[in-house]
Amino acid sequence: MFTRKASQKLILSIAMFMFSSLIPQSGETCPFCSAPSLTFLEQVDESKAVVLTRWVSTKKSEGDEPASSVYEIVEYLKGPEAKLTRGTKITLPIYRKAKTENLFFFTAIGEKELEWNTPVEMTRPAFEYLKKAPSSKTSAKERLTYYVQYLENEDELIAIDAYSEFANAPFDDIEKVSSVMPRADLRKWILDPKTSSTRLALYGLLLGLCGQEEDIAVFREKILEPTKDFRLGIDGVMSGYLLLAKDEGIDLLNETKFKNPEAVFSETYAAMQALRFIWTYGKGRVSKQKLRESMRLLLDRADMSDLVIADLARWKDWGVQDRLMKLYGSEGYEIPAIKRSIIRFMLASIKDVPKNKKESGSLPEHAVKGKKYIEKLREIDPKTVKQAERFFFLN
Repeated sequence: MFTRKASQKLILSIAMFMFSSLIPQSGETCPFCSAPSLTFLEQVDESKAVVLTRWVSTKKSEGDEPASSVYEIVEYLKGPEAKLTRGTKITLPIYRKAKTENLFFFTAIGEKELEWNTPVEMTRPAFEYLKKAPSSKTSAKERLTYYVQYLENEDELIAIDAYSEFANAPFDDIEKVSSVMPRADLRKWILDPKTSSTRLALYGLLLGLCGQEEDIAVFREKILEPTKDFRLGIDGVMSGYLLLAKDEGIDLLNETKFKNPEAVFSETYAAMQALRFIWTYGKGRVSKQKLRESMRLLLDRADMSDLVIADLARWKDWGVQDRLMKLYGSEGYEIPAIKRSIIRFMLASIKDVPKNKKESGSLPEHAVKGKKYIEKLREIDPKTVKQAERFFFLN
């Protein structure tokens, strides 16, 4: 029977898992960002024709006569230029009211005949921004150098598109433009409560890449803000903090998020995400051993331990084998998911044997111990061991 508190924690755990599952782990896009739609440049690349139009008129359907809206081309960007001259009319079978001064961004697909997509209202500055944007064939550094200056543009269309370009970029590419990042603005945006929570993670990462020693105080202020709620984006801020503060910075997360029993679950989980990020992308800024030591602290949290154990296995932290055996089936750790994580940890330790050791038959201590513990677990809990082995894989 779940208590109210346990039920709330379960719901939050599921929500956090769903959110974290959206975070790419392969380095193909910004690890903490999500772009909601295609960027303008992607739309241009995928289209056969692109024009800017103005609304002319609209008509409701009458009897067998379908609804229609008429637009007039104002400016050409891509496509069969002879057919898309200024003043050419485009009629769509939709009813849409607008004003004659309203501009719309049109894209079309089709080989022999253009098929126009639903138009998007666009400002003239946004179209000029798109026209000036570097081609997708240019280097990532050149493209992101252009987009970084528009992240908080007053035109929302421009700001969203510029953010999306960063959200779609691999972290390694983002790192290449650290010298042109607007450091002073990033400091301000991170502390501004009006900054969109969806952008906070990106701004944290950017300041972590371009920041100076005095910017550590900005990160500390944001991380230590009192909260009882889930703060979307704080994981990116914590990651940026570790990028900048390095080994010396991890103590703050240890004391306030990992060792603190009053820490909100979502804050602790965000700090754990930061450890994962630095392990993958930190390039030695924080030592691997310090990251392992911090992750181990979370073994005291039964509600997170199955995830923690999986990370420790990926990080080959075999020094916790004895501790995990003591936790197996103990109060709070009797949940099947935790038991399976411990079993898989032991299985992974057995698999981690250098090729020369395999050939000589001389197994490392952690592999010998892993075998011993698996046999012991097979005796006391054969059913769970069988379940864990069935779905065991290394990644």
